[in-house]
Amino acid sequence: MRITPAGARSAVTPRPAAIVVEDWSEQPLGRVGIPIGWEAQSWGRAGKYDFKVELRGDGDEVRKVLRLRSDGDNSTISKRVGGLDARAYPILEWQWRMVTLPRGGDSRAAATDDQAGQIYVVFPRFPAAARSRVIGYVWDTTAPAGSIVRSPSTSMVTYMVVRSGPAELGQWLSERRNVLEDFKRIYGEAPAETIEVVTIGIDSNDTRSHAESYMGEIRFRALTEHE
Repeated sequence: MRITPAGARSAVTPRPAAIVVEDWSEQPLGRVGIPIGWEAQSWGRAGKYDFKVELRGDGDEVRKVLRLRSDGDNSTISKRVGGLDARAYPILEWQWRMVTLPRGGDSRAAATDDQAGQIYVVFPRFPAAARSRVIGYVWDTTAPAGSIVRSPSTSMVTYMVVRSGPAELGQWLSERRNVLEDFKRIYGEAPAETIEVVTIGIDSNDTRSHAESYMGEIRFRALTEHE
């Protein structure tokens, strides 16, 4: 038995302020296909996974990013995050850059359910393939920013349209969402489950068009004192 001397405090490892899901720094530059540590996520037809690890070249400090392209397919990849508590780390932050939006894409209809930018937060419930709750943060071609849309392709996914249209194409943008509050807004209650998986993807199969985007760092963090 370990005895703590009188007056001394037992050592407690502080909880990190942020949990990095992916910053691409450990990925080999030039790697094509599915990145290391990620796995294919098939929601229908298998994707082509036209992905490549590249350097971000916009004048900022040099960093690696993932380029995603879609030519009439749906390429989606997932990474396990191991039971992340949304109450402890409710803030999701990520960086992305859109190059080409799927022509005529609109999350509100099954025939046009394509997006160039997608990041999904998965709260699994048994059976996972039928009852999981998934929030999809997307950059839509047509559906207005701020829209909340139940996916016409799968009942498990609810889209939150973060950005829409071509006005900011080509720009690196930083996003921030309170996943806990978004979950309550969508489902009317706090999640009983932890976040197990984060998924990213690009989709142009329904519109049979082309899409291209980039994904930068993805992380969860705790609220600060002033939030």
